[in-house]
Amino acid sequence: MKILILGNGGREFSIARAILNEKSQNELFFMPGNGATSSLGTNLESRNYHDLAQYAKENGIDLTIVGPEAPLVEGVVDIFKAKGLTIFGPSKEAAKLEGSKVYMKNFLAKYNIPTARYIQTDSIEDAFKFTNTLTPPIVVKADGLCGGKGVIIAQSHDEAKIAISEMLSGKSFGNAGLKVIVEEFLDGYELSMFAICDGEDFILLPAAQDHKRLQDGDKGPNTGGMGAYAPTPLVNESLYQKVRERIIRPTLDGMKKEGAPFEGVLFIGIMVVNGEPITLEFNVRFGDPECEILMPLMTSSVRDMFYKAATKKLSEIHVTFSKQFAVGVVMASENYPYKNSKPAEIIVDEVHHEEIEKFTHISYAGVSMEDEKLYADGGRVLVCVGLGDTIKQARDRAYLRCGQVHFAGKKLRTDIAYQAL
Repeated sequence: MKILILGNGGREFSIARAILNEKSQNELFFMPGNGATSSLGTNLESRNYHDLAQYAKENGIDLTIVGPEAPLVEGVVDIFKAKGLTIFGPSKEAAKLEGSKVYMKNFLAKYNIPTARYIQTDSIEDAFKFTNTLTPPIVVKADGLCGGKGVIIAQSHDEAKIAISEMLSGKSFGNAGLKVIVEEFLDGYELSMFAICDGEDFILLPAAQDHKRLQDGDKGPNTGGMGAYAPTPLVNESLYQKVRERIIRPTLDGMKKEGAPFEGVLFIGIMVVNGEPITLEFNVRFGDPECEILMPLMTSSVRDMFYKAATKKLSEIHVTFSKQFAVGVVMASENYPYKNSKPAEIIVDEVHHEEIEKFTHISYAGVSMEDEKLYADGGRVLVCVGLGDTIKQARDRAYLRCGQVHFAGKKLRTDIAYQAL
C-alpha cells in the first residue's frame, strides 16, 4: 500500500515506524517530513494541498494520514475527498472542535458533555466580571490554534486579568487570542485519551499521561509536551466506560446532528475530579508525545486501523495492545520553548546493549539532515521511548536510551512518569 503522511514531527515519525514494522508491504511518503523520515520513505517538497492531492491521485496513493492540526483546520481532508482519495482525519467543519475553543466549549454545553464552568467572550469587561466570580487558580484560553501554548493558568485575579488583556489586545497570540475563554480551574489529575472514529463507531485507546511543563516537578512554562507514559494506572474500566458514554458517544452523535460527522482521532483532554471525567478540551489529532508511546504498544495492524477508520469500516476490526508499558522522554533544544536554537549535530552512541536495542528506540522530530549528518534544529528534537513490563522498567530503559544521545544544549526532564511511580 502507498501511504502519504502529512507532518514533520515525532508523531508522524512514530506512525511511519509502526507501519513499517508490520508484515504487510508498504511504501511511505512524507510531506514535508523531517531529516530522519527520509530513512523511512520519500520526503516530498512542500506544496499546497490542491497540488498534493493531485500528486496523490497521479501516484496511486492508497491512504493519506494527517498528523498535525493545522492542515485539518485548513481543510486538507475536504480537498482530498473531493478528488475521491482516501484520507484519515476530520473535515474542516469537524476540525473546529480544535480550531476554535469557543466552538468546542459551546458544543460541550449544547450536548450536555461534562466540562468546567466558563465564559467565552471578546469583551474585556465581561471577562473581568466573570473572573471576579471565580476562586484562583483561573484558566484563560485563547480561542484559536497556538501550538499547544494558548492556555494560561493564572494564580491570582490580577494575573488572570493581565492574561485576558494581552490576549484580547492581540499582544499574546495575535488573531488566535481575539476571543477568550475564562473558566474555573478543576482540581484533579489530567489524562489524555484518544478515540479513533469513523463518524459512527469509535475505538478507545489506552489512556496516557503527558507532562506539559518544561522542568522537573511540573515547574516552568507550558510546552508542547516533555514526555508521556501509557497506559496509566490512574484509569480503571469504570472510568473508561464513563468516558465512552458521557463524552465520546454524545460527541459523535452531536457532530452528526451538526452536519459534520467526526472522522479521525478525537483527542480528549480529561480532568478526573473525584472519580468523574470532566472534558478540558478536544483536539482533532494525536497528541505529541503521546502518539510516540501508543504506536509501539499496538499489536494489531496500525495501517489497518487508519485505513478502516478512513473508509468507515471500524466495526470490522479489533484493535489489540501489548501488556507492556511505554515511557517517552522528549529531548528539546537549548532555548526551547522561548526561542529558536542554533542547529547542533546529533551524535547517537552505537548500541552494544541488548536491553537498549530490544526495548527502546528514538522517534525523531525537529531534525534536519546535511551531508549525511543529523542536526537538532527544532524545539522538541526527538523522543526516547522505552518499553517494559512495569512503568519503572520502561522509564529506566527510556533514560538509558537518553544517555546515548548527545547534542549541544540538549534539555530534558528527569522525572517523566513520576505520577505513576
